[in-house]
Amino acid sequence: MANYIFVTGGVTSSLGKGIISASLGKLLQARGYSITIQKLDPYINVDPGTLNPYEHGECYVTGDGAETDLDLGHYERFIGHSTSQANNVTTGAIYRSVIEKERRGDYLGETVQVIPHITDEIKQRIKTLGQNHAYDYIITEIGGTVGDIESLPYIEAVRQLRWEMSQNSIVVHLTLVPYLGAAAELKTKPTQHSVKTLQESGVQPDVIVCRSEYSLNEALRNKIALFCNVEVSSVIESIDASSIYDVPLLMQKEHLDRVVLKKLGMPYEDEPDLEHWKDFLYRLKNPRRKVIIGLVGKYVELKDAYKSITEAFVHAGAENECKVHLRLLKAQDMETEEGVERLKGLDGLCVAPGFGERGFEGKINAIKYARESETPFFGICFGMQTAVVEFARNVLGYNDAHSTEVEPKTINPVIDIMETQKNVTDKGGTMRLGAYPCHIEKNTLTHKIYGQPDISERHRHRYEFNNAYREEFTTHGMKMSGIFPGQDLVEIIELENHPWFVGVQFHPEYRSTADKAHPLFVAFVKAALDNKK
Repeated sequence: MANYIFVTGGVTSSLGKGIISASLGKLLQARGYSITIQKLDPYINVDPGTLNPYEHGECYVTGDGAETDLDLGHYERFIGHSTSQANNVTTGAIYRSVIEKERRGDYLGETVQVIPHITDEIKQRIKTLGQNHAYDYIITEIGGTVGDIESLPYIEAVRQLRWEMSQNSIVVHLTLVPYLGAAAELKTKPTQHSVKTLQESGVQPDVIVCRSEYSLNEALRNKIALFCNVEVSSVIESIDASSIYDVPLLMQKEHLDRVVLKKLGMPYEDEPDLEHWKDFLYRLKNPRRKVIIGLVGKYVELKDAYKSITEAFVHAGAENECKVHLRLLKAQDMETEEGVERLKGLDGLCVAPGFGERGFEGKINAIKYARESETPFFGICFGMQTAVVEFARNVLGYNDAHSTEVEPKTINPVIDIMETQKNVTDKGGTMRLGAYPCHIEKNTLTHKIYGQPDISERHRHRYEFNNAYREEFTTHGMKMSGIFPGQDLVEIIELENHPWFVGVQFHPEYRSTADKAHPLFVAFVKAALDNKK
């Protein structure tokens, strides 16, 4: 039977439950245990696929095609294992499932209620991972903040599972110990109230992780332990770190994994093997060189809108032993000459995903600059599509070339909606999602980068390169180097006679991890370094 570790949060959101969950998972994994991490989100959307990035940050896509919370990206980047649809549960998905069962008559005329029907559905989703795979530990992060109305069914489900699972589960509660400058001291009262709120729901935390700007002294730990009914050794300090990748080592220093294992009755005397992780951190913190890469996007002012891309550059920088400084450039600003001037001096340019008309022409201008100045260029998803439009306009001479997503009536639709998407009306979960195979032609740049002809990458799109124009593009120097064999879809483009110009229809950033940087990002950063020379 798998052991379950529930991670809750109090006082405020955005304390870092996802990073604590991922760090604990990394420590247990480094001890040789098989683990997975699950996220329970209290919002009523069925999934974050229809949410604006301004609302919820990046939408992360799993290999099996689930649009999920961005925390699943943290899980994969830390533990290096793929997640799935079962790893992300929302209130919307829970209620939809229960209502569908009620409509089918599965409840045999019972009055459908939050308890037991909603909580039973939550419990089943939590246990599904353990039933389908032989994991030693399943870490379940509960989104939101304890005390929120929308989180109550999840906390109640945890209370019931604790009773049912007996010794095979524990609760780790992440809270805040704020520093008041006027009093020049840390305050434990918010933590006390947070734990009290959790206790009122019938759940006693086993471990309390205290997020803080300053270290907790022994007196503060004793006070928290006394008022929150935990051992002093179970009060864990989580001090602010310069990098999220420091957190596993900080948690090891605080013995979080040992405390968890001890409470679950498991051996904990040995230390986790984190040598590879420490090597990654050393390279990350001791760069020998530096590159400046421009990231052009619609949402660059949002910290989490391109989280997987920014982290992939962190991994690639460490692999190349260099510091990647990302210059965030708003796509709309690139629509003016003054905006394009800001591109000068860049060592590389990446155009990020981002559907829709806003900023489209700015991306076109940025790509034109990269192509003509021979600046290394990397286009991802919509960034690849805009590169196709730019080439059609400025090389092939089709001044009206466009994507039908932006201009449905264009005479030259070099980017057009996929055939399988033409009759789709519902927006949620209906894009081309998840991992698909791609065959790469030999003697191409991307074949050299991947070192193999057949790959698999994750997608999230509705529009594709229009094959009616393929021969003309190829004749004028744009290679279609990667193809999805099932439907002859263009997945990768390259430019001949350019130092490094690659566009991909898929999202390689989803597969980059701290232990294994994605080869495309590694190669792009190396090209930027060569350009700097």
